Amino acid sequence: MAFTNQQFRLDGKVAIVTGAGARGNSIGAAYARGLAQAGASVVVADLNGEGARTVAAEIGQGALAVQADIADPASVGAMMAATRERFGGLDILVNNAALMVEAVGTPALQMPIADFERLMRVNLTGALICSQAAVPLMMERGRGKIVNQISAGAFPAQTPYGVSKIALLGLTTTLATELGPMNINVNAIAPGMTMSDAGRSLTPDGSPFVQAAMARVVKQPRGTPDDLVGALLLLCSSAGDWITGQALNVDGGFILRN
Repeated sequence: MAFTNQQFRLDGKVAIVTGAGARGNSIGAAYARGLAQAGASVVVADLNGEGARTVAAEIGQGALAVQADIADPASVGAMMAATRERFGGLDILVNNAALMVEAVGTPALQMPIADFERLMRVNLTGALICSQAAVPLMMERGRGKIVNQISAGAFPAQTPYGVSKIALLGLTTTLATELGPMNINVNAIAPGMTMSDAGRSLTPDGSPFVQAAMARVVKQPRGTPDDLVGALLLLCSSAGDWITGQALNVDGGFILRN
């Protein structure tokens, strides 16, 4: 079949985006809006229920707000049940929710083990909990797409946050291997410095990290949440059906690969 731009459309598809309601100008909210604009019905999931409701209201009738704790299997199960009840099934899962601001700045040797375990529980185990719960719904549809949010900070991992994200890349390739025969694609997006509210708080204008990145990045040191949406639509639509087990760096050339 010849390629057409219609392959980027998501009409009739149902997507869940975790971490889509909090922190105002967030990547998750941009993902939810982008999927909706491509035609998908979107479940806006977040631990911050009020934030989820705000983003869902912005999207309109094709969105459902769900308060969910991705580290709690019962809460994730309720999210899947609500998705099935409202939209009849699930095609796309975007594992975007994560701890970041809370995890950056503390060296690993000084991080309390309880805090490290919580970081891994949310950033890694939470994605697995959501994926395990989503796969049965996707299998009912005969196909599915899972996209995990990792980070340029995983290459190489130099912080506990980076450790959680490189581990999530390992989960991405593992799930891609297991789910490929079930016609479910699993990929990851690795953003560079993104001017979400959370990202701006970590890398304000003039910070030494921003200055160092400007000297290293080949094109554009910082982007916006909307700059990531095109990559998401590729990985979630039929245009990306032949892509699985990959990490797509969207960072202006911060991470360069052979």
